[in-house]
Amino acid sequence: MERSIQRKGLINSLILLTAGVIGLAVAHQAQSLAGQVSVIFLGIGFLGATVSWFQMRLEDRERLERLETDELVRTRGGSTLFEAQDAESFPARNAREQFERYFVPIFTGVLCVLQAGAAYLVWRWLAQGTLVTEMAQPMMGIFVFGLFLFLPLFMLGKFSATFARLEDHRLLRPSAGYLLLSAYLWLVVALGIVGVVVGFKRLDLYVARALCALLALVAVETLVNLILEIYRPRVKGKVERPLYESRLVGLLGQPEGLITTAAQALDYQFGFKVSETWFYRLLVDRVLAWFFILQLGVLFLSTCVVFIDAGEQGLLERVGQPRGVIDPGAHLKWPWPFDRVYRFRTEQIQSFEIGTSPDEARKEEGAVLWTVAHTKEDNFLVANRGSSQVATNDSKQGPPVSLLTGTLPVQFQITNLTEWAYNNEDAASLLQDLAAREIVRFLAGVDMNEVLSYGRGAAAEALRDRIQLAADHRQLGARILSVGLQDLHPPVKVAPDYEKVVAATHTRRAKILAARAEEIRTSAAAGAQAISLTNQASAERVNAEVGALAKAALFTNQIPAYRAAPSVYAQRAYLQAFVPAIANARKYILLTTNTHDVLTFDLQDKIRADLLGSEVAPGAPKK
Repeated sequence: MERSIQRKGLINSLILLTAGVIGLAVAHQAQSLAGQVSVIFLGIGFLGATVSWFQMRLEDRERLERLETDELVRTRGGSTLFEAQDAESFPARNAREQFERYFVPIFTGVLCVLQAGAAYLVWRWLAQGTLVTEMAQPMMGIFVFGLFLFLPLFMLGKFSATFARLEDHRLLRPSAGYLLLSAYLWLVVALGIVGVVVGFKRLDLYVARALCALLALVAVETLVNLILEIYRPRVKGKVERPLYESRLVGLLGQPEGLITTAAQALDYQFGFKVSETWFYRLLVDRVLAWFFILQLGVLFLSTCVVFIDAGEQGLLERVGQPRGVIDPGAHLKWPWPFDRVYRFRTEQIQSFEIGTSPDEARKEEGAVLWTVAHTKEDNFLVANRGSSQVATNDSKQGPPVSLLTGTLPVQFQITNLTEWAYNNEDAASLLQDLAAREIVRFLAGVDMNEVLSYGRGAAAEALRDRIQLAADHRQLGARILSVGLQDLHPPVKVAPDYEKVVAATHTRRAKILAARAEEIRTSAAAGAQAISLTNQASAERVNAEVGALAKAALFTNQIPAYRAAPSVYAQRAYLQAFVPAIANARKYILLTTNTHDVLTFDLQDKIRADLLGSEVAPGAPKK
């Protein structure tokens, strides 16, 4: 019987090794992340099964040594040769004790380090952003993991677990537990691949992360067992379960052990065999099974009701055929897997980004200068008409183009859910590719300075129209709301030089505008002066003409008066000229008597001016 158990342990170890190699090759070929992670459990199971098989051999040698000793004692009639019970007399027992005392704890510690290290490295590997999650050959992975490897591992593991339980052989349990656990894990891996084929693209990645978390739990359990082994009291003659055996692995490989454990706990608490009473057997054997079936029925019927949240719409498919669009609210449908509902956010404004992916750490900084690296930059080719205006005879000069970088957010909304879901395989990725193509084409034909300055708004509108036209051509059922060009800027390496060019251009423009302002001011002043002189000359001309006309009219009117009384007219004209002439002259009136009314005017100023007053005439010499 012991030879048979050793053979079963060796077979389990070889099966774990062979299945691990095949599973690793298939998982790598199919690019299944969960399949590659599950192979680690087979490797750990292979190590444990190998150590348990070696321990079986030591115990078998000890058993043979004990039989030989008993036979010698019986034939020698109670000889004292083997009654000393020293270590040299029982080398097989001594080897087994040394193995359990030193090698098993050391191996358990190494196994704990391997489990923890593998869990840490695998988690970091799965956290990489560049990890490929696409399946290469999913049908091969489904067949190998779900059928070709699941059935042999499950059958052999079930047989080994039952045999170890019936024969009460503790060293066969570790390999049996890992065989059953590996079978269940590969069934989960196959279901994950099926989910990827159905449409859940990241299900395989999620399964791989769950297996990594399970590996970390097994490592923690191994560490706890190793610590408790240090403080565990040793009872001579008591057979302990292997230190490297995982109870968590055994529980997951044999979930029915939960009921057995619960029954043993009840027996211990009540002090009698509660598990053997008719009530417990009725509850477990009949009621529990029907209760479990009832739960499955309720779960199955719950798939007949679907709730669509506000702002969403659902696509109903019956046996893979579209049945229409479901609006927000509660709806009844056929149970799974006959009817399936796919939800889409049709009222929400969605967005994606073309070009440089923004750095999450810099989002809180607000505005970022051109000269500061935003993140890894992707450049766009854009025209530069300014460089083409520079005359040169160099035939090797490159075309007038420049580079721009930045993040271009594109916002869109789903308007026709049927077209969005069924006309193309991946509408979101297709729309992003169409937007990237139109942006590259558009920027290659516009001027860089225009896009970076006053032409941003017009360029954004033109881009939106072009992307909308491309989306309508592919019948995507989406409406492009806006394209943002606010983050466009020159590459960081040339941003300082570009700023210098812009500053020089603005300075040149400012000087040109200042010269034009001076030109306008000078021209306006000269024009105003010319107009003033012209108006003054015109006024003088009019004044002369009017004066001449007035004099001509006056002379014309004086002729009739002269003709009527020539002497009177002459005397009157003389007096009219005389009055203003003597307006400022000194006048002396001499009164005489006995004269006739005869006025005599002496118009000669015979008295000197200095004799009439104290003032001296200007320019006169002083005496």
